[in-house]
Amino acid sequence: MKVLFIGSVESSYILLNELINHEVEICGVITKKESKFNSDFCDLASICASNNIEYVYSETSRDNDTFEFIKNKAPDIIYCFGWSYLLSEEIINIPKLGTVGFHPAKLPYNKGRHPLIWALVLGVKTTASTFFMIDEKADNGDLVSQIEVPIDIKDDANSLYNKVMQVAKEQVIQITKAFSEGSITFIKQNPNEGNVWRKRGKSDGKIDFRMTSMGIYNLVRGLSKPYVGAHFELNGCDYKVWSTEIVGISNSEYENIEPGKVISVYSDKSFTVKTGDGLIKILESDGIDLRVGDYL
Repeated sequence: MKVLFIGSVESSYILLNELINHEVEICGVITKKESKFNSDFCDLASICASNNIEYVYSETSRDNDTFEFIKNKAPDIIYCFGWSYLLSEEIINIPKLGTVGFHPAKLPYNKGRHPLIWALVLGVKTTASTFFMIDEKADNGDLVSQIEVPIDIKDDANSLYNKVMQVAKEQVIQITKAFSEGSITFIKQNPNEGNVWRKRGKSDGKIDFRMTSMGIYNLVRGLSKPYVGAHFELNGCDYKVWSTEIVGISNSEYENIEPGKVISVYSDKSFTVKTGDGLIKILESDGIDLRVGDYL
């Protein structure tokens, strides 16, 4: 079975490498040379060159050259994992077995953008690794494999990413085998169920210390490395926060202290701040000169 692979982020590399390691026939790859908005961007050219796989660069996968490349390769199936653009109907319909996508959420719930970030920011308890058939609508086609992944309270963006990808690597080999043997099963998504997460913007990553300590904790872990980081603003400058810890206090302690007041300073990168309902310790941040009693 010939697979045409499309992708341009770290998960694309991981899944392509897994397919290569299992000697799946990759007849061609579509990737990107650069990205201005994917913090986990990955050019697949190097892995293609190392394995003698022909590849082309494409910005949207909708240009004629890309279409002709895919058509000439005559793939049995297309895997599109980690691509920020909808595929054209003409491309989706080229392979006889269809086109498969990947989404790290429990479809039909949590479709859309930044599923791992939003899951952590909102304090969701579980996500999933889902492979599905791509149609003209985003994250809408029949499911071919879905495995639930628990989210631990200590998970951050990096650890959750790794957990999901460990599951996805096993799944992609299983579905490849099932497609090649003609034993794949399809589960239709219920169009009356689910939700769509929107694209996040800079303001979604802003820490307001009037938030609850848990709200700040979730925001920081959701945007931690490899993503852009949550931030607070002071004197017109943004300061990134990479990890935090909720400080336990009694109900009456600090009840008359305003949110945003600096309670303790340990270094230029670590300090404790009053929040809307308690205290939060900033474990790692950009360097900033603070003193006890300052306000953020």
